[in-house]
Formats: sequence, C-alpha cells, structure tokens
Amino acid sequence: MNSQNPSLFSQLPSVDRLLNEPEMERLISEYGQHLVVETLRYLQEQARDEIRHRDRLPGWVQDWAWADEARAYLTQKQKPGLQPVFNLSGTVLHTNLGRALLAEEAIDEVANVMRQAVTLEYDLDGAGRGHRDSVISYLLSELTGAEAACIVNNNAAAVMLMLATVAADRDVVVSRGELVEIGGAFRVPDVMRQAGCRLVEVGTTNRTHLRDYREAANEHTGLLMKVHTSNYHIEGFTASVDEEDLVALGRELGLPVATDLGSGSLIDLQQYGLPAEPMPQDLIAAGVDLVTFSGDKLLGGPQAGIILGSKAWIEKIQRHPLKRALRAGKLTLAALEATLRLYQQPDRLAYSLPTLRLLTRDADEMRSMAAQLLTPLRQYYGERFFVSAEPCLSQIGSGSLPVDRLPSYALTFAPKDGRGRTLEALAEGWRALPVPVIGRLQEGKLWLDLRCLEDEDALLEVLAL
Repeated sequence: MNSQNPSLFSQLPSVDRLLNEPEMERLISEYGQHLVVETLRYLQEQARDEIRHRDRLPGWVQDWAWADEARAYLTQKQKPGLQPVFNLSGTVLHTNLGRALLAEEAIDEVANVMRQAVTLEYDLDGAGRGHRDSVISYLLSELTGAEAACIVNNNAAAVMLMLATVAADRDVVVSRGELVEIGGAFRVPDVMRQAGCRLVEVGTTNRTHLRDYREAANEHTGLLMKVHTSNYHIEGFTASVDEEDLVALGRELGLPVATDLGSGSLIDLQQYGLPAEPMPQDLIAAGVDLVTFSGDKLLGGPQAGIILGSKAWIEKIQRHPLKRALRAGKLTLAALEATLRLYQQPDRLAYSLPTLRLLTRDADEMRSMAAQLLTPLRQYYGERFFVSAEPCLSQIGSGSLPVDRLPSYALTFAPKDGRGRTLEALAEGWRALPVPVIGRLQEGKLWLDLRCLEDEDALLEVLAL
C-alpha cells in the first residue's frame, strides 16, 4: 500500500511544537538541543514512512509518546559500543572479550593521566624532551635483566618493527614448525614480508636441528629467529633447537638471535600450579639479542607489544621511522607501568593481578559458587531447562598454553524439549541483557563456566532473579 492520506500527515506535529513540550526540555538538558532536534526529525520521517507504506500512524504518535520514543532512540544511539559483559565462556584471556582485566592500580593510573597533563615526553631534570618509553624500559630492565626495552601498540607491531630494523632486505631463518598463524589469519610469514624481510624456512614441521640453521646461513642472512608456538602443540617424534644453542651459533656466525614469545610470562607459573611458559628473563640470560611478547596476555596488562634486548639494538629500533607509527599512547603506558610495578611485589601478585587471580582460582571455590546459584536458577529456569552444576575445564586463551586446561565448575542448561533452537534462544536472550551473559554451547547444553565470575549477586541481578 502506498497512501497519500493528507489527514494522517497533518497529525504529525512540527519540531518546534515538540520542543516546547516539558518532557523535551528534560531531554535537551540531558542530550543537548542539536541531538534532540535530529532525533525528532528522524522520528518524523519514520512516521511518514509508516503512513506511506501502511496507511497508519505509529502507536507512539497516536499516544502522543514522542518524548518516550525519542528517549528510547537516544538511549540506544548513545549506548557505548564496548559493553561490559559477564565472561562465563570458560576462556580467561578471551580475545573477543578484551583479554586481560586490568588491576585496580592500572585503572587508577589511567584515570589520572586522562585528567591532567603528564610527563609523557618531558624530562623534569633538564626541562627538555624525554623519551616516552624510558620509565617502562627501566622497570622491564629491573624485572628481566634486559639492557633496554621498547613499547609499541601490540606484539605483531613489535615483531614487525624488530624485523624491519634488524633484517630489512635480508634473510630471516626460522624453523618450518614455528611459522604460526595467530588470530585473524595473521601469519608470521606475512609479518616478515611486510617488514621487508625474506623468510628462509628450515627443518620440517616436527623436527628442526641446529645444522639446519647453520646450513641456511649465508652472506644474505640478517637474523636467526625462533617463534614460540604458543597456540598449538606438536607431540611425538619431534626436535627443536633451544635458544642457548641458537645463540652460540649466532655468536659464531656474527648474527643476532631473536625470539617471539607471543604471550610471555614474567613469573614462573609453575609456582602457582599452572603449566610452565617461557619467561623473557630466561631468554635474555641465555643471550638472546631481542625478545618480543604481549602486554595483555599472561602479563595481565593493557594491549601492548614489548621488545626487550641489548641497548644497541633497542636504540636502533627506537630510531626506526615505523616506531612513531606504532608507538603506544599515554593511557597504554600508564596502565603498563602500573601493572609492572605489581611485579615488584611478587608476594601480593596472585591477589592484585586479575589475570593471575582468575587463573589460580581453586575449583572448589567455583563449585561452592555453583551450589549457591543453583537454587535461584532452577526456580526461574526449571520449567524449561534441566539446570545442573557440573565440573568442567577452563582454558587460558589468547593462544597461551593451548593444550592445558584448568579444573573449574559450571552451571549447565539443557532444554527439556530437546530442541537446539530452545537453547540458542536462551543464549540469544542472555546476550541481549543490559549486561550480556556470555556462555558456551557444547554437548547439547549451555555452559556458564564460573571461573571468571567474582560477583554472583551481580549475575543474579542482571538475570532479574
């Protein structure tokens, strides 16, 4: 239907008339006149479309609910794109959900540098220009034994900048078994190509020997490199070259050696009952010239790429033109500094660093929480779902320790009608909540892994139980 009924169109009030309504004055005080006027014009056009295509007025026009409709539209329009969620997926460092949660100290420090001018690149001693990485470099040197450090916006940028500085237009020798692909189909060979390097693969997928590196090295070689395969694991008939042996070869051939750790942990995770992960300080002690890793994975800080190494190499990296394009801003640096200072108090780290706190939670703690939540959830969902508390296995996430799992406990929901669509509708409904609840669908059930839940009352509140 395509109506041109003038009597309906004539019932649409002008913007000026609507602006004189008391309710609109309250909206203007909240959102400003410009945004309210634009909203009213949008609603008028929506009403005209309803008349043209359905020969009727929208219900909110008939009920003279312009203010309510405008408020609903403005509320949705001004809703932040980055919404807080309950991460009950069972993945602690969930890339799609923002990875590491920052410590309160880091949050406070970010808020401080947002409110006022800071000494980002200002030297108070000489009243001249300082270097934005200097404080972080000092802290990382103290924690790892590296001579210096460089900070960029993520680890892929760190690898690219390192390669572009050390081995541009030269060969980089890497084991074929270490040519990993990380999230978003981003591959080590692609990074090398963009950095202007030529990749030389050695060995096989499962076995690489020191002689493979030696035989590949020639006058065109610029770097011997290892990549920690943090997001997959090969077992069985395998062989790889450790950093100490590769460093010895590099010294013999006069070539630098670099390692990309991906995640990178500044502490021995085994002391907390977690699987071992290579530590940058061990590689620095072994003589590796440059080590790269992330700030927002096992380190538990903000998204950042960290390059550790000798002072001579770090100074060259800092002078590379790409550094300015990839450098970190004051918010990242503030959060990273506050996070690193927590590592100076290792006895408090398991409590003060959220990532470590969540990774080290005992399964009994989640089991107790599940028991408390089970009764109200059964009362609310019991007619349509079998609601149970079950043991499960969480994962660290973000490519860290991919085959290792952490004992946990979950609440599970299985549809009594046996229909998968019923379960999907439940998951969709939870994702539409004011604070979305993110679980995982597995084995015909919706699982809410409680490892990352620290406030069960907040969950019950958002579920309106």
